[in-house]
Amino acid sequence: MKAAKLGLKGDSLALAAGMTPTEYRQLVLFDPIAEYAELKGRAQGEREMAEVLHTAAKEGDTKSALAILQHQHGWVAKQQLSIDVDQRISITAALEQAQSRVIDALTLDNETETIEFKEVTKKSLKAA
Repeated sequence: MKAAKLGLKGDSLALAAGMTPTEYRQLVLFDPIAEYAELKGRAQGEREMAEVLHTAAKEGDTKSALAILQHQHGWVAKQQLSIDVDQRISITAALEQAQSRVIDALTLDNETETIEFKEVTKKSLKAA
């Protein structure tokens, strides 16, 4: 129980208890009290360390407080900045931008030629 309280496990626990690892495994198989003693020792050790951390945190130790928050409460410091941008565009503005890009591209391709665009209206589309 004392070795489990200190956090020892497996073969180290068996050797600290004065047994070989094989003897300890057999003891646990045949005597449920041995396993209970190990579990009780672990619980006592965890409780003592939790009390130490909580006492230190209450006295102003920020590392202890942070350890409690992270490991017991799942707290994680924010590491990433999230920016959401809600942008709305109008279809007419998008079409105007697209048309200006086409004009620029045609002007670059045909620097010597002049290209004229006619304004398209609803009436001319129906007539076509």
